[in-house]
Formats: sequence, C-alpha cells, structure tokens
Amino acid sequence: MNLTTTYLGLKLASPLIPGASPLVDNMDSVRRLQDAGAPAFVMHSLFAEQLEGNQVAFDRHIVRWQDNFAEATTMFPDTGDYVLGPDEYLDRLAVIKRITGLPVIASLNGTQLGSWLAYAQLLEEAGADAIELNTYFLATQRGVTGAELEQRVVEIARSVRGAVKIPVAVKLSPFYTSVAHLAGWLEREKLDGLVLFNRFFQPEIDVESLEVRPHLDLSTPEDLGLRLRWLALLRDQVKLSLACSGGVHRPEDVVKALLTGADAVQVVAALLKRGPGELAVLRAGLLRWMEDHEYESVSQIRGALSLRNCPDPEAYERGNYLRSVQLWRD
Repeated sequence: MNLTTTYLGLKLASPLIPGASPLVDNMDSVRRLQDAGAPAFVMHSLFAEQLEGNQVAFDRHIVRWQDNFAEATTMFPDTGDYVLGPDEYLDRLAVIKRITGLPVIASLNGTQLGSWLAYAQLLEEAGADAIELNTYFLATQRGVTGAELEQRVVEIARSVRGAVKIPVAVKLSPFYTSVAHLAGWLEREKLDGLVLFNRFFQPEIDVESLEVRPHLDLSTPEDLGLRLRWLALLRDQVKLSLACSGGVHRPEDVVKALLTGADAVQVVAALLKRGPGELAVLRAGLLRWMEDHEYESVSQIRGALSLRNCPDPEAYERGNYLRSVQLWRD
C-alpha cells in the first residue's frame, strides 16, 4: 500500500501529521511520534505579542487565558511549561530537523499587520520547510464587516507570502461569510494551502462566582463533519493543498477526510489523550481499510467523494435539510 502524499509541495510518507501542539516541546515525544510514523511535524504557534515584545498583550491574550491557543486544550500543560520564546522556538525547530530529518512546519499567529511578520524570514532561515499562518480572531464589533475580515486575512497572508520562499498555508476558521470566496482569493495571492479549521474557545459561565471563564475541550469526532463538508466543497474549486484539522480520532475519520479531499490529516487530540503511539494505530487502521476496500494508494482515495464526485452533491451544498429532518422522525 502506498501512503505517500504531497502537502504544501512536500512529499510525505503518510498523510497523518501530528498537528500543532506542545508535543514538539518535548524531544522524547518527538522521537516517539517519529517512531509511530510521523512524516512531518507542525509546531505550535508563535504569537505576534511574543514577537513584538508586548508583554502586557501577551499576558492578557495568552498567559491569562491558558486555553486561548487555537491549538490548545484544557489538557495541555500550563503556559509556562511549553510556550517557547522566539529564540528557543528557532532552536527547537533546528533540533527537530537535525534529529528526525523530517520536514518541520512552523506556525505564526497574529491578527494585525505588524513587525512580527518579519519573523517568517527567521523561521525560513532556521530550516522551516513551510509556515502555517494561524489567523485566529473573531469579529465582535458591529462596525467590522465580513469583507473587512477577509481583507485583513489576505493582507497578513500576502505579507508572509512575500517574505519567504517556502510554502505558506493559512489556517482558517469556518466563520467567514464565504469560505470558498476567501479560499479563491488566497489562491490568487499565491498561498500554497489551507488548514480547515481553527477551533475557538468558548466562554463558560460560573453561576456561583458569577464569572465568565474561557473554556475549550478537546475536539471530538462530532467536530469532523464541518471539516468534511468544506474539504469536499473546496477540493474541486481550488488547487491549494488542503489539510483537515479537528475531529480526527479514529481510522475511519482519517479515511473520511481523505475521501472528501484532504491532502494531509492533522491529529492532536487523539495524541494528547492516548499518547504519540496513537499515530501508529491510526496509520494501521488506514492501511486495513485500504486493503479491505482494494485501494492501493492514498491518491486513489483523495477526493473520491468531493463535491464533483459525490453521487448526491446536495448533501454537501444544502445538507439535504428536509431529508435530515425526516431522519429524526424515523
């Protein structure tokens, strides 16, 4: 069975990639992930507040809210245990490259144009094979339009794209007025890929202390459906590399992501819950499915149930709303 795939121009031995998480901060975990078959690594984000030396903003947005990482969960260690400073981040990137010999995808997280964008060049110089640009923000002010949000994402992405020669992927949220339009715009700006999707923390109301607290649980398989729909919708509309991120816990989840059009499948929650060796379990499950269904390669699976290839395209476009309601009655 041939599991090789191409993601962001990188030829990988498998589509299963450990997604952005603090696992890369522990070299023992890195080695265990490599032993489990990791074909590449995605590092967790460096934040604009870190890079611009704005400690007040850093404390407000990161240290105070332990779960305010797009990749973070309530199961992560305390922030001080795994947040690498800019210099340490570059060193860790170089060490992972040297020890594993595998591609390393660095990650930047910021919501406004600023001096932090210049750090993309340092990541490239340190040996990063690609950059994942994490645009993690919500529009909460009534005066901000959907078009302005898209414009901001594109401007940030354009700046990073122009600063480096290595591939750049944009990690999006699903909450844009037109995800497909934004994807096409990013493609025209020569971005290389999309990661679908970010997961936002949600507020928790403490009814005893009357406080609002940030809260984010690990993803569940139920989170996968939204990713599958947009992978299927975008696969035939853009030529960008597509990665699924969020909701992948079982081998069948990996298969679903590939069938709808993913070039790569990022896994985080399953690894945090069950350890780095879970990557090998997912890989073995994918191989079993391929053998049972007589597929010889990942390339044969990819996009087999995209919008264009789906026998019932309305299942993606409108979700067969009336039929779904009827299923509840049945």
